Amino acid sequence: MFNIFILHPLPTNAVTYNVQNFGAKPDGGKTSSTKSLLKAWDIACKSVKPSTIYVPPGTYLINQVVFRGPCKSKITFQIDGTLVAPTNYYGVGNTGSWILFNSVTGLTVLGGTTDAHGSGYWACKRSGRNCPQGARSMLFTGSKNIVINGLTSIDSQQAHLSFNGCDNVMMKNLKIIAPEDSPNTDGIHVQMSNDVTITDSSIQTGDDCVSIGPGTKTILIKRIECGPGHGISIGSLARDLNEEGVQDITVKNVTFNKSQNGLRIKTWARPSNGFVKNVLYQNIVMNDVLNPIIIDQNYCPGDKGCPNQNSGVKISGVTYQNIRGTSASPVAIKFGCSSTTPCSGIKLQNVKLTNFDHKPAQSVCLNAGGTALGLVSPRSCL
Repeated sequence: MFNIFILHPLPTNAVTYNVQNFGAKPDGGKTSSTKSLLKAWDIACKSVKPSTIYVPPGTYLINQVVFRGPCKSKITFQIDGTLVAPTNYYGVGNTGSWILFNSVTGLTVLGGTTDAHGSGYWACKRSGRNCPQGARSMLFTGSKNIVINGLTSIDSQQAHLSFNGCDNVMMKNLKIIAPEDSPNTDGIHVQMSNDVTITDSSIQTGDDCVSIGPGTKTILIKRIECGPGHGISIGSLARDLNEEGVQDITVKNVTFNKSQNGLRIKTWARPSNGFVKNVLYQNIVMNDVLNPIIIDQNYCPGDKGCPNQNSGVKISGVTYQNIRGTSASPVAIKFGCSSTTPCSGIKLQNVKLTNFDHKPAQSVCLNAGGTALGLVSPRSCL
């Protein structure tokens, strides 16, 4: 359905730095090219002219690496090859991130593949052994004016792409892949960030396709294929009492294929001054999704840290418009809101969800108020 472009013409007005000229070796991941990339970055970052760091075809071993700004001009990172992490998961597992961009403005990442070899780390986690904290494949912190186009991310230890404290981010033509049973391998995680667009991409992971954390606003997600995975989630929220809210989120023209959840808002059952408001879900297709529409404000795994409490997160102004498809469970719509902070302003409009075995689906509401317009099936419980 989506075209993933790997090769791109080099910008004609930029100074180009080929990483092989700095010693990078495309030898199938035998020799570390980390220092070579850092040398190219250091020169490009100091350049007053726009620069391109070019990674030619081939497979390059990259250890944990930090690309630091601010830089004097824009940088394009063009990857026509594959960057691979060490097969020993301890190589990056104790760092929190494999590839980190910090305080960078005006960065474009074009094409290429990153392969974090996450399977060994996941096996460690499943075994219950003492494992490292795990690494996100590509992390952006304190950065702005970021474009990521045509990237393929494979088998991250944890989240594939993560953004914290970033502004004006465009992601498109992405392909993100991890096995269905891989733990905590979110496709894209965004928190404390503004003006983020994710479009025309395929995300197949073992956790959320996209997860939206506290302090995030003005997010547009459109033309995404999601599944397997845990769907598109706002949350978990209410980890802390003092937590910034989430607002102005639009999700449209998305297809969910056999994912655990479709459209989910999730908060811990804890006191919080956080909120979720002004959310639009529009033109969504569900194919055998376990929980197509769900608000869960009673999240308390293992009954640790939150039993017998209520979520303080205020959820309001959430619209579900033109949602159709099949539910893999009898309950297609579930609004489980807080008894002390009920959901308000929930709107269902033109919703048609059926049970996958052709039985009538159900809707369940707890502490939720709102309206239903047009055809709504299963019958609204609001």
